[in-house]
Amino acid sequence: MKKLMYPLLFLTLTISCYGQTKTNMKEFDPHFAHTVYFWLKSPDSSEDRKAFETSLQKFLDNSEYAKTNFIGKPPKASRDVVDGSFTYSLIVTFESAETQQNYQDEAPHKLFIEESSDLWKKVIVYDSKGI
Repeated sequence: MKKLMYPLLFLTLTISCYGQTKTNMKEFDPHFAHTVYFWLKSPDSSEDRKAFETSLQKFLDNSEYAKTNFIGKPPKASRDVVDGSFTYSLIVTFESAETQQNYQDEAPHKLFIEESSDLWKKVIVYDSKGI
């Protein structure tokens, strides 16, 4: 019993310190996913990356419609089927296609585009509705 107590205590502390909470994560909504890939003009520029990340995070923090979001960078791919050519990815979920359209039209989204569009050379968007 004692052997089991320490791993359970460690697991409990880890979850309470690093686990998902209502204040730092909203529930993933499977109704509509908006996936965006960005290729920066100067992906090796730390200034451009910082400006992009700051603008994107400010936008997501102020979005009225984005239910959940994930900002990512490509990992070192170990398989040929993995496309790691992008600089950043963004996944945002919504309750509906109409809510996603409201997100497109909101002021924080438009400000993000204004602040950051000069930083990227290519953007590809994949929208998906849940089945």
